[in-house]
Amino acid sequence: MTELAQPESIPDLIEETARRAPALIRYLGPDEYVTRRYVSQGAEMNTGEYVDYRCEVRDGMPMRDHFSLDTHGFMISHHRSAITDFHDRPAVDTAYLQEVEELVMNLCGATRVAAQGWMIRTSADLSERAKQKVEGYQHTGGIQPPAGEAHVDYNEITGRRAAERIYKDRFSDGPGYSRYICFSLWRTFSPGPQDWPLAVCDGRTVSDEETASNTLFVVDEFPVGDALTAPVDGEDQMIAATIFRQRDRHRWWYFSNMAADDVLLFKFQDSDHAVAWRCPHTAFHDTSLPDTKIRESIEVRCIAYFE
Repeated sequence: MTELAQPESIPDLIEETARRAPALIRYLGPDEYVTRRYVSQGAEMNTGEYVDYRCEVRDGMPMRDHFSLDTHGFMISHHRSAITDFHDRPAVDTAYLQEVEELVMNLCGATRVAAQGWMIRTSADLSERAKQKVEGYQHTGGIQPPAGEAHVDYNEITGRRAAERIYKDRFSDGPGYSRYICFSLWRTFSPGPQDWPLAVCDGRTVSDEETASNTLFVVDEFPVGDALTAPVDGEDQMIAATIFRQRDRHRWWYFSNMAADDVLLFKFQDSDHAVAWRCPHTAFHDTSLPDTKIRESIEVRCIAYFE
């Protein structure tokens, strides 16, 4: 397995010309914590201490064709969806997920792609929605705030198990696969420029030493006090994300003023670690552009298989 080169060793002069937006990126603090993410209707919370670090996010829009999945862990492309209302859940569940599977297959060259689930995120005020008590809330097909910290939605065991399970369920007649990639396909459908755009981190600039697993708990109501971090049997085998501690070498990008026909594809996990195999991401408040507007976006998780 080859060692990924760090950006300092790569003569990418075009990247040094990018406009830079000031940002606060939230990372896990330097100490050791029980790290969990609780989600409910319209609200999320993390245990542990998180710290906002000042950094710069480079604007990749003027050089959008420069980025590739295996070099950076992300890419931007064009795609016009037939969906006119992304709040129309039946339309998204059927037509849009099929669109995503076909698009991702074309963008990455996979043999098959299986869409898993989707989420709408908005920077609008969701405080009233969060007060609604929905029994048996599921973390899919709903509305959540923008991501609050640098993360990847899967850790390795979660991604590997998801790939195995989905392939068995969707492609039981298949010959098996030699490589899988867990992706997110992300697009905004509100007018730009967005007030809280998505930032993605160059996958070459992160390593295992700054990571921790963040176990997911979907709840009807948030626990309180010691219950937030009380021991749970088998937690190390539960669904978990990867979260990150701050490092100066992290190189963040975003694509300013995205339109509804722009799609951002980025990796949660690639089984091939000889390339950029994961892409930390988070939202940030963009103060570098005037007249920003409330962001509405839709993200679809999917897994691409190479047979």
